Amino acid sequence: MAIDFLTNEKFEKACKDVFHACKNEEISRFEELIGMHKSTFNTEDVEFFSSPGRIEIVGNHTDHNGGKVLCAAINFDTLASVSKRTDGIIEVKSKGYPMLRVDVEHPDFAVSEIGTSLALIKGVVDYFKRSGKKVGGFSACMTSNVPKGSGVSSSSSFELAIAEILNVFYNDSSLDPVFKAKASQYAENTFFGKPCGLMDQSAIALGGVDFIDFASFDEPIIEKAHWNFDDLDIYVIATGGDHSDLTDDYAAIPQEMKEVASLFGAKLLHEIPRDKWERDKNNIVGKVSERAYLRAEHFFEENARVENALKAVKNGNEDEFLSIVNESGLSSRYKLQNTYSPASRNHNLENALDRVVKIEGVVASRVHGGGFAGTILVFAKKSETGVDNALEIMFGTENVFKLAIRDSGATKLDL
Repeated sequence: MAIDFLTNEKFEKACKDVFHACKNEEISRFEELIGMHKSTFNTEDVEFFSSPGRIEIVGNHTDHNGGKVLCAAINFDTLASVSKRTDGIIEVKSKGYPMLRVDVEHPDFAVSEIGTSLALIKGVVDYFKRSGKKVGGFSACMTSNVPKGSGVSSSSSFELAIAEILNVFYNDSSLDPVFKAKASQYAENTFFGKPCGLMDQSAIALGGVDFIDFASFDEPIIEKAHWNFDDLDIYVIATGGDHSDLTDDYAAIPQEMKEVASLFGAKLLHEIPRDKWERDKNNIVGKVSERAYLRAEHFFEENARVENALKAVKNGNEDEFLSIVNESGLSSRYKLQNTYSPASRNHNLENALDRVVKIEGVVASRVHGGGFAGTILVFAKKSETGVDNALEIMFGTENVFKLAIRDSGATKLDL
């Protein structure tokens, strides 16, 4: 499929709607993929797929206890050139990485593949097969500008790319986003060896801004909202720090929330009505640690913030929205307590949050994602033109990622 990217109107529209960029900025990515596909698989007859990264807007550490989140897909993506094949073999060549090869008849788990992209492909295929969906072979070349380690879910973006290719090529594009998200979560949990929730994959599968209530993990409640705050710039900033020694810190948050839930005769905090929590919460003082108590309080208050943030987005109430984001950030810092790890003694997140609020034009900020080390989310007024430069001087150009919210989830591009 030869495409003249300079004159193709569909390509120009995709650049605007999906990548939030002009076509001249994106042409090189597509031409590089075509050249890579030609040299690797000896064909230029390809379809293009794009799978975004995601941000967590409000709803910090709520999903694992059946809580609520407000999340969004972003314009950074995994981009793939794909050609169908008939031998039941999936081959994926990502830029800068060795070829990955999976026989769809035997997507067998292997301990030696835990933590690898090969495991993610096998896991998605296995979930499709266990669910009675069709699978088949394809050849794909991939490139990604989803920054690794920036908390915007590069692995989930890759998983959803695989799921969407199988959806389009072998299931008549009939599979709903939540199914594809579950296939990707299964791959990450069972084959890749990471006990993640469903929020990352759902945001990427759905696209746009989404409210998700995880009271039922099997059937989460989803409500979409249109993003109208076009006068805001969005940044994710990598603050440094190593996640490798923070497993205990991450695990302690859901564990302590569940300890509190058990005192109310529940397994997860979402099973406790908010009014019951407010009425009886003082009864558990002294029965759990002060930190566990505060983390539970964060959970209930954060759920309410998510609902209010959804209303603010839908009503176009920008001041209310920004106030909620800031409240969420303060709660994560002082109640959830995931901006500093005593084990690692890394104050990068706290220092970053203290510094960004002093930049003229920054109107909201909070920890982004798991916390302890990693990234912060920042909203700034577009009218303040010096924010980009100030952030880059403060954190380094390589650590500042300016994002846009995109409406489409993982999808085949209509070119």
